[in-house]
Amino acid sequence: MEYMIMFNQPAAELERTPDDAESAGYWESWRAYMSDVYAAGIVRAGNALQPPYSATTVRVRDGKRQVQDGPFAETKEMIGGYLIINVPSLDDALEWAARAPSSVTGSTEIRPVVSRG
Repeated sequence: MEYMIMFNQPAAELERTPDDAESAGYWESWRAYMSDVYAAGIVRAGNALQPPYSATTVRVRDGKRQVQDGPFAETKEMIGGYLIINVPSLDDALEWAARAPSSVTGSTEIRPVVSRG
């Protein structure tokens, strides 16, 4: 079954840069996690996302489009990336989500992907 794993982290975590010496451990934890999940052969798709400040939010109210730069959500955590994995069960997806660095600094959300078959 396919699941989407969404990596939610505080904005400060998402603004770390790979060349920042203080962030070396952070980036190494992500490299190790991604290496493991890809080596398991379960990844179907996935991407990291640009930082939250690069977002644009669109709403339509009373038939008029409203566009706002940046994220609008009133939240302490924002999505930094996602994977679509194919594993036998929700328990397997939960195991992979628990290993994600975002589970330590923020949260990791799992949702089943709607089957089209």
